[in-house]
Order: sequence, then C-alpha cells, then structure tokens
Amino acid sequence: MPQVSVPPWLLGLGCTALVLGSGCLVRLGSQPAATPPAPVVAAPALVGPMPNLSTSPTSNPGAASNPGQASNPGQAGDGSQPSQAEPGPVPVLVLPSDPALPAAGGLRYPLVPADAGAIAALLSAVEPALRAPTTPAAELAALGHQQQVLYRVLAHRQELAQRVRAQLPARWQGVFDHHLAARRAFLAMHPRRQRPSQLPAWRIIQPEPAAKLLGYYREAAAATGIAWQVLAAVNLVETGMGRIDGISVADARGPMQFLPSTWAEPGIGNGADIRDPRSAIHAAARYLVRRGGLKDIRKGLWGYNNSDHYGEAVLHYAALLRQDPAAYVGLYHWQIHFASSAGDLWLPPGYDEPRPIAVAAWLARMPAGRPPTGSSGY
Repeated sequence: MPQVSVPPWLLGLGCTALVLGSGCLVRLGSQPAATPPAPVVAAPALVGPMPNLSTSPTSNPGAASNPGQASNPGQAGDGSQPSQAEPGPVPVLVLPSDPALPAAGGLRYPLVPADAGAIAALLSAVEPALRAPTTPAAELAALGHQQQVLYRVLAHRQELAQRVRAQLPARWQGVFDHHLAARRAFLAMHPRRQRPSQLPAWRIIQPEPAAKLLGYYREAAAATGIAWQVLAAVNLVETGMGRIDGISVADARGPMQFLPSTWAEPGIGNGADIRDPRSAIHAAARYLVRRGGLKDIRKGLWGYNNSDHYGEAVLHYAALLRQDPAAYVGLYHWQIHFASSAGDLWLPPGYDEPRPIAVAAWLARMPAGRPPTGSSGY
C-alpha cells in the first residue's frame, strides 16, 4: 500500500493508536463525545462552502457546496466540523485474526465476531484508529478492510445491526447509519437471485495515492461546483477509487466508468485518456453538471446510473465525508468485494482475469478470497 501522509485535519481528533503484529493490537485514546444523531432515513443534502483548491494532503478538505444549488465558493457553511476527541482512558482491543486463513497481498479476509457487543467494540476501535495520526500507514489497509467487511455483513443482518448500533458510542452512530444506509441501497439494486456464478474480467490494481485523489476531487469541485465528496463517492462505488481496471457488461471503462460514446461527447472526455484518474474525475464532474447536478444532484446521479438506489447510496457516502472528512482514510483503504453465488468474495490486489471465470475455478486458485464463516453476511 502507498504511504499516506495523515493531514492536519485529522490531528484535532485527538485519538492515539498503535497497531502491532499479526494480531493487530490496537491501543486507542478516548472515544470522542458527541450528541447522538437521529437514525438516517434518507440521504441528506450536503451543505457548506467549497473547499480551497489544493493537491496537498495537508489542506483542509472543508465541507461541500450544496449539490442541490449552484455552487458559490463564498457561501457561508453550516458551521459543522469533525467531532473532536477528548482525553480519557486508553482501551485495548485485539482485532480478530486467524493465522490459518490463507493470505493475499499481506492481508487476510477479516473476521466478524458473532456477538453484537464484540462487533460494537471492534467498530469503536477501528473507526478512531483509521482517523488517528499515529496509526502506522502500513496498517491502514487491514483496518480499512476490517471496517468494510463489518458494514457489509451488518447491512444484510438488520436485527444484529440494530443491537450493534445500540451499543456504539454516540460519536459513531451517525457514521454507522450512513454506511448501512448506503450499503442497503446497493443491495436493493441487486436481488439475491441475480448473484452470478462467474467473476468478471477485471484487473485489481493499486489506486493513485489518497492525497492525489483528494486533490483531483477538490480540483474538479472548484472547476464545476459539484461537491468533492460526491465525486469521491462516485469513484468509490464505481471502481473502489480506481482499484478496478476493467470493462463493465455495459462497456463502461476507466476509474469513473464512462461509456466510450459518452466520453467522446463534446466537453466530457476532451480527448483525454478514459483510464486516467484525474481526467476521468474532471469528466465526471462535467457530466454531472450537464445532467443537471448543480440544480438537483439526484437528477445528475440518475444520469450517471438510472437508479434511485444508486443516488441514495452515493449521497450517503458523500454526506458522511461532508460531516466527517476523516472518514476518507477508511473509504480509500477499502478492498474490492464481489457479491457472488458463493458468498461475498474478496478480489485481492493482483486479481487479473482477461475473461470471466467460474467462481469455483477461481477459488481453487485463490482460497484467500472466500469469506470465513460469519464474514459473508448471506
């Protein structure tokens, strides 16, 4: 994984973490105090000023402009800031691990505890560790993957998710709500009977460094008025922020999944490489503007993918980033998962299939991609 410099806008969170060894011992600072948010029912609008343009990871990403209105860089924001941690005791939690599980790229498929209290404790450790400036960059991939799998499993198991949420500190309940609402919106797009028995012809590659991608999102936001958080969320859900290098069944391609015909439209691709991350992110922002995104971001996202569920999911991730910019670190370190007939398969870095492959044939070659008991969610 690339070395990611932790920006100063994380420093104010005040957590400390030390992640050590194969068991991932996490030593954490106190949990931030916050007023419990109401459970999320619909993705909220994003409100706040545009961030200052910079490709530096030390710049404050700020809050997004309201995607339902024309952008105004001088518009006053809503005053919200990431919650601040307060000094307190240092709990210790060992992330679940099983050295007998096969590994790929230095990672193993994360385990999910069966008990709601244990899951809540694990999330309460992973979330601040992903935001803490003292967490070693080399450990962020494992932490992000653990976070991702927990939310993927809980999205399928509503009763368990309710019990987990009730045991979370208030600071993390709103984060929890956005993650589960986004994931459940995607599940609504893909009925269980449609889960395929073949894996796609993709390559899983290393994405651009987190700071570079953040710069591209913010640069495109400043140029078009489409919130950087929306662009980051689209990049996340389309290709895992550029990890998927492949062509969809609809012939979409590149990190923002453009049809070649759309890319060739005047003012969209502008003759650039459809696979270039910076060019694709800028093109996506221009396309969302063209589809009415400055007046109604849901309408713009409908143009991107003709599904209300898609727009709902994107806006939940975008709202999470607006309310808690430090959440970007975890989202950036998510892995690629594929909902198949054999469970929620992990396609690790180095996956490279020039043509679709049967799930059973691939798992025989790459057993690390198979979910352990309790980690699939279905």
